[in-house]
Amino acid sequence: MRLRTWILAAALVGAFVYLTARPNSLLRRTFSSSSPLWSEPVARSAGLSPDELNNIEIYKAARDSVVKVTSTVYQRTFFFDVVPARELGSGFIINPDGQILTNYHVISGSSEVEVTLPDQSLYKANILVRDRPDDLALIRIDPKKKLSHLVLGDSDHLQVGQKVLAIGNPFGFSGTLTTGVVSSLGRDIQSENNQTLEGMVQTDAAINSGNSGGPLLDSQGNVIGINTAIYGPNGGNVGIGFAMPINRAKSMLDGYRQGRSFGRARLGVSTVFIAGDLAEALHLPASGGLLIQGVASGSGADQAGLRGARDEVRVGNQRLGVGGDFITAIDGKPVTEPDSVTRAISRKRPGDVIDLTIFRNGRTTNVKVKLGEAPEDRF
Repeated sequence: MRLRTWILAAALVGAFVYLTARPNSLLRRTFSSSSPLWSEPVARSAGLSPDELNNIEIYKAARDSVVKVTSTVYQRTFFFDVVPARELGSGFIINPDGQILTNYHVISGSSEVEVTLPDQSLYKANILVRDRPDDLALIRIDPKKKLSHLVLGDSDHLQVGQKVLAIGNPFGFSGTLTTGVVSSLGRDIQSENNQTLEGMVQTDAAINSGNSGGPLLDSQGNVIGINTAIYGPNGGNVGIGFAMPINRAKSMLDGYRQGRSFGRARLGVSTVFIAGDLAEALHLPASGGLLIQGVASGSGADQAGLRGARDEVRVGNQRLGVGGDFITAIDGKPVTEPDSVTRAISRKRPGDVIDLTIFRNGRTTNVKVKLGEAPEDRF
């Protein structure tokens, strides 16, 4: 009897050691009180965080209002054949009547503009506004139906660190969502046409080629910016993107309703920057300025009486026109760079007035010039 008891005890100990040496999954299968004996483990359903739910909600509400914008420019090949070159960007619908905001550089120089809606329907678009200084454009389609549209928010009260969402068509992948934060505010950058874009919103939301013109949204789904440019090698995303604040676009829309011109402002002069010893040798202020070489006939500068070069001197291997007006300040700011005129008029519109301080015949005077409108290919 005692031997039998010892054998039974040894068997129980051996079984316990065997089971505890097995993987935990076997213990769960054998001893789980919440599942039948030997049943497979059941995976727990993944819960979504409040931030994930917000992303999903915003995307579902906005995706049908984000469109693909394709512009076509006809170019000549080396053999003088005319072939179409197509550029791809994004845009977003701002009212049920089919008006769409995008970037100027998306439709710049285009002969044809087409819009593809998320349901893949294709429409020809008319260009209503080309706002080159702010790299903005307003286009319109006529789909014969009411369209879902986005709400324009307020970009004047953005804060660094707040969440943003970007939707667009990077590399042609329609309806792509990326998220990030406002990384900085008030950035000044150079646009593709070498103009300064001021007061840009910097974000780390991934923006790539094809995102241009798409909306940058806040956590309420309001548009607070228009994705415009990226900073990175070879045009790739490295976490530094820039969006035009939406309040700039709202100003453009107000001007459009009022019938204002949105062409690029033009002064109508060609200049060369000189300072120091060369300026003194020409009997001009050594602090520097822009010596006018020529004045375009009929331009605002011409109508204001600005004078171009009347004689010519050789400086090294170059010829320099002399005798014209010498611009030393623009709107009260001293001229210190060769591109001072370009910078000064980049935020002005045709019809605006610019105040020039000029040096003429040994005397300084102020001249007000009403700016004209520049053709697409020159200032």
